[in-house]
Amino acid sequence: MRAGQAFAFVTVLAALWAPMRTATAQVAGGPSGRCQFIFDNPLGTSHLTSVKLPSGQRNNFVGGGVVARCPAQNLVLKSDSLEAYGDEGRFFFIGHVDYSEPRVTLRSDYLTYFQREERLLATVNVDATLPSGSNLKGPSLELWREIPKVRQQHGTAIGRPTINIIQKDSLGRPQPPVTVTGNTVWMTGDSTVASQGEVVVIRPELTASGDSLYLEGSTGLLRLMRNPRLLGTRGRPFTLVGETIDVLSKERKLDRVLAKAKAEAVSRDVTLKSDTIDLRIAADELQRAMAWGKSRANAVSSSQSMVADSVDVVMPTQRLQEMHAVGGAVTEGKPDSVKFHTKELDRLTGDTIVAHFDTAASQVRDTTSKPKIQRVVSTGNATSLQHLPPRDTTLRVPAIVYVVGSQITVNFDSGAVQRVQVKDENLAAGLYLEPEDTTRHKRPAATANGGQEATPPGGARVLQRVPSSSSPPAQAPAQAPAPAPAPAPTAPNPTPAIPTGAAPGKAP
Repeated sequence: MRAGQAFAFVTVLAALWAPMRTATAQVAGGPSGRCQFIFDNPLGTSHLTSVKLPSGQRNNFVGGGVVARCPAQNLVLKSDSLEAYGDEGRFFFIGHVDYSEPRVTLRSDYLTYFQREERLLATVNVDATLPSGSNLKGPSLELWREIPKVRQQHGTAIGRPTINIIQKDSLGRPQPPVTVTGNTVWMTGDSTVASQGEVVVIRPELTASGDSLYLEGSTGLLRLMRNPRLLGTRGRPFTLVGETIDVLSKERKLDRVLAKAKAEAVSRDVTLKSDTIDLRIAADELQRAMAWGKSRANAVSSSQSMVADSVDVVMPTQRLQEMHAVGGAVTEGKPDSVKFHTKELDRLTGDTIVAHFDTAASQVRDTTSKPKIQRVVSTGNATSLQHLPPRDTTLRVPAIVYVVGSQITVNFDSGAVQRVQVKDENLAAGLYLEPEDTTRHKRPAATANGGQEATPPGGARVLQRVPSSSSPPAQAPAQAPAPAPAPAPTAPNPTPAIPTGAAPGKAP
C-alpha cells in the first residue's frame, strides 16, 4: 500500500468510527470520565469490514492488529482484532488482549468493553494487576471502571480465581502476599476482597479455609465464615475452628485471631473449647489464648483439664506456662498410676484456679516435650480431692485426702501430687481415708490426738477433724499411717500440709 493510499485508509476508518462515538456520548451523557475510543492502527496492517445498520450506526470488524486509546482516562487497549457493534456500544477485542490504565493492567485472550456502562469482561487466561501489586489470575473477570462521583472500581471473578494481595508496611515496603482462592471473588478498590465457595487463604504464618471470606485491607480484618478452619504454621502449629473466625493484623503483622460460636483451639500443649476463643499472636507465634461464653470454657493439657466461666492460657513462644480459670473453676487430673490403680480423678475446685507448668524444657529449646504441671492454686471456697499412695503399697488402692479452705495449693513432682497445703483464716477441715486389707486380722487402733477411729465398709478409716494448734503425737500407731489432719478453727492462719508418703507422727 502506498503512503497516499494508507493515509486515505486511516481517514476512512476514522470517519466510520465518528458516528458511533458521537451516538455513544449522547446515550451515556452522565459525568466525566467516560471512555471515548480513538483508534490508532499501524499503517498497512489493518483490515476493515464495515456494515451500516438501519439506525445509522455501524458494525465494524478490524483485523491485523488494533490499538484503542482513551486519552482522558490514560487508557490503552491492544489486541489482534476487534469487533465493534454500534447500536450496543460494545467492543469485542480478540487475541492477545493488553489493557492498561492507572488503576489496573490486564491481559487475557478476549475482552469485551461495554462503553455505555464503562464495564469490561475479560475471559480466558485472565491476569490482572493493581497498582499495589495485588494480582488476580483466573478464567474470567468482570470489572466496573471507576466513575468519579458515581462509583468506585469493583470487579467479580468466577471460575475459582486466585488472588495475591500485596500489602505494604509503614515504610511502604511490600510484605509477603496473602493468597486467596475461591469459586467466586468480589473486589472493591484495591484492598477489599470477598470470596465464596471452598475458600482457601494462605499467609506466611497461617493457612485458613472456609465457605466464605471477607478481607478489608485498610483495617487488616480477615473474616472467615461457615465452617472455617485455621492452621498456624509458624513455630509449634495450632488449629482453630468455629462458626466465624476473624483474623486481625496490626501494622501488617498478624496480631489477633477471634473464633466465635463452637470455638475450639488445639495446640501441642493445650486444647481449648468455648463459645468464644481469643488468640493473641506476636512475632508470628501464639502467645496467649482466652476463652469464655455461656457454655463455659474448657482447657485440657496433657496432665490437667479445667472448666470455668473463662479460661486464660499464658503460653509465651507457644510454650504452655500458666492456665487461669475464673468463675466456678474446676480442674481435674489423673493420679499417679504407677503406685496404685484407680479410675477416679484428682479434683480441685474454687472461685479461681491457677495452674503453673514447668518451662525448663523450653529454656533448652526442646520443641518435642510437653510442659509438666508444677503447682495448682485454688482461691475462694476451695476444695481438694487427691489420691495418694497408701502406706501398704501391696494393696494398689489409693489413700484419699479431701480438704476445704479459702486457699489450697497442690504441688507436683514429675506430674504426681507431692504436697497439699490448705489455708483458711477461719476454718479448715480435712478428711483422710487410708485403705486397709480387710482379709487381715483387725485390731483396735487409736487415731492421732486420741480421736476415735471408725472403720467404714471397705476398710477405710476416717480421722475426725482436730484443732490445727494441736501437736501431732510423737508416735502414731502402726495401723494409722495418715498424715497430720487438716487444721481447725483455733489457728488464726493455719497452713497445714499433707505430703505424700509422710512418716507417721512427723509434721510435714
